[in-house]
Amino acid sequence: MNYKFFALLIVGSLISSCSLFNKKSASGSSDTTGWKYNDAEWGGFEKLEYEGQATAPNLVLIPGGTFSMGQTDEDVTFEWNNISRKVTVSSFYMDETEVSNIAWKEYVYYLDRVYESFPEVAQDALPDEKVWYDELSYNDPLVETYYRHPAYDDYPVVGVSWEQTQEYCKWRTDVVNEAILIERGILNPTPDQKDDNSFNTEAYLAGQYEPNVRKNLPDLQTGGERAVRYEDGIMLPSFRLPTEAEWEYAALALIGNHDNAKDALISQRRFYPWDGKSSRFQGHTSEQGRMLANFKRGKGDYMGTAGNLNDNASTTAPVRAFLANDFGLYNMAGNVSEWVQDVYRPLTSTTLSDAENHDLNPFRGNVYKEVMKDEYGEYLEKDSLGRMKYRTLTDEELEGRTNYRTADARDYKDGDDEFVEYQYGKYTLISDSSRVIKGGSWADRLYWLAPSARRFYDQDKSDRTIGFRCAMTRVGGPTGNEDTGGNTFKQKKGKKRKYK
Repeated sequence: MNYKFFALLIVGSLISSCSLFNKKSASGSSDTTGWKYNDAEWGGFEKLEYEGQATAPNLVLIPGGTFSMGQTDEDVTFEWNNISRKVTVSSFYMDETEVSNIAWKEYVYYLDRVYESFPEVAQDALPDEKVWYDELSYNDPLVETYYRHPAYDDYPVVGVSWEQTQEYCKWRTDVVNEAILIERGILNPTPDQKDDNSFNTEAYLAGQYEPNVRKNLPDLQTGGERAVRYEDGIMLPSFRLPTEAEWEYAALALIGNHDNAKDALISQRRFYPWDGKSSRFQGHTSEQGRMLANFKRGKGDYMGTAGNLNDNASTTAPVRAFLANDFGLYNMAGNVSEWVQDVYRPLTSTTLSDAENHDLNPFRGNVYKEVMKDEYGEYLEKDSLGRMKYRTLTDEELEGRTNYRTADARDYKDGDDEFVEYQYGKYTLISDSSRVIKGGSWADRLYWLAPSARRFYDQDKSDRTIGFRCAMTRVGGPTGNEDTGGNTFKQKKGKKRKYK
């Protein structure tokens, strides 16, 4: 009887113990150890109730998917630089408009105000206003007015190089993240910040920025307070240019073709960011016949005849002119061509022997870098502009890796020495500094407005027909902050497992 009693006691204790752990797990404890989260008495390990990625100003969520990237119309140039292939693009964010003159002027104003010891920083950021000069055209007034006059504030900034857009993206990342910390009551506004003590996201996270703190987050490990960490999920990922695949996917906006989306007819295409081959709106509404983009309709015809202008713009148009596409993006065809992140090569990934390994988020232009550290693994002191110092990895450091073997992949498997030999300035203008431009401009014929059309331009040069818009990586579920990561099975108590 005693043995039976003790056996029942042990079994009861185990059941009670399991029940206790289940209750802890349900009330904020580890599913694998039973230790409490967010409790200083249990070590202070933090598990946050992540609220989801915030949408930064002017960005639109582009839900990812699979599409046929490449040529959709007849290859009238016979360049064979855009072979169609099926790829998948992960969800990301993109500016609903091209970056405007007023947005760029805000950027230059900040640089001039903050980096007062380094006036060349703001000077180097100015657009090249002389791009409007033309030997046999009188565009001279635009040299003085297009960027500076308030009449053009809402027009796309032009005359900025690919390299200048990279600096803009870094700046926008920092000022948006600083604004988030201010709005959350963590930092106070500091409009008087100067030079190396200006806000930089990476320097702040590395503890190398001296902020004007209003109220830090509680530190459960020490009982005091602490600065925001990357693991808190408060700060946003970096702004950047979209990749060519992202830009083309966003421009096509196949989500609006409901039959294709429903039936997963990936091979069915759009020639432009709208249905059909006409450049005018087709439909029995007040918008019928309205021009859908700003482009050069024919020889010498940039906007039509007086009293019946076809696109109402002889050069650029405001960034929210014309109808948005089905993702809510304006001017993904016409107005200005746009820089994307990719290095240009005429041969696409379909020419590679292992092409199937590069059909998720395809991109050419990777140069792998890391923040510089000393021999003890500590970050080196930030530079005079308050930014962390980087270095490019070497191929020797990648020995033994299987996922990537070259630190500078701009010319990785580009056909050089196999099919062609790129000799810049002798046989071609293509180099590792050639960047893809997409979308067609106010000076282009309709053919170049197709999202699949691609050209290139040197990254250190600018033009009156080229602008840009920013993108941002989406973290977490692909369709929104309530997303669980796709179609999954969910067990409901007392019911059979249902498809959600």
